[in-house]
Amino acid sequence: MNEQQINALVELAETIADNKFIMGEQLVELGVSGPNLEASLASISMAQGDLGHARLLYRWSFEVQGKRAGKVDVKEQTGKAFNQIVNASNWVELLAGLYVNNVAINLVMEELMKNKGEELNAQFAKMSNELTEHVMYAKNWCLQLLEDQGSIPRRTRVDLEKAYHHAGEWIRQVEGSQPLIEAGVVSESSKLSSAFASAMNEVLGERYVSHV
Repeated sequence: MNEQQINALVELAETIADNKFIMGEQLVELGVSGPNLEASLASISMAQGDLGHARLLYRWSFEVQGKRAGKVDVKEQTGKAFNQIVNASNWVELLAGLYVNNVAINLVMEELMKNKGEELNAQFAKMSNELTEHVMYAKNWCLQLLEDQGSIPRRTRVDLEKAYHHAGEWIRQVEGSQPLIEAGVVSESSKLSSAFASAMNEVLGERYVSHV
């Protein structure tokens, strides 16, 4: 790979890692505000998974650059995490970000694994399985929140749309990145944006995301 392709791949890895790192921290910080003990315990378990995913991805970004990763001890993100999850301050905002961001990350990781399977399958197979579980957990919670009483459904829709705006912009950049396409990481025929919109439509309905 040339320097431009390496830089694009490092940025991709760091963006996913940063979001995983922040989601892990937020699950610890806000998980205690879950509506029941089961939700709080699940948050702590998912937090450990997300922080593990972040370390794995930061290590990968070092390897892509030809650096020795060693034992990755991450203290803070590199500044690429999406604003919605960074600024989340309650359970509703947290679950909205978890669903949207994990869907986006899962789609990109599936694209990477499809195109670079021989290189990445062993490294990311466990993470891929856990991602699917995280998506389903957050999706089920979002569907519950959208059927709740009072202001919660409206707040959930607003937070989902906000998260979709940030993650959707990133998805479009990844899908249209010529360096990533030339590096064989993303295929020219990938349908990441449409797949992302479809996943959101499963929760919000087409009328809510068609304008984003």
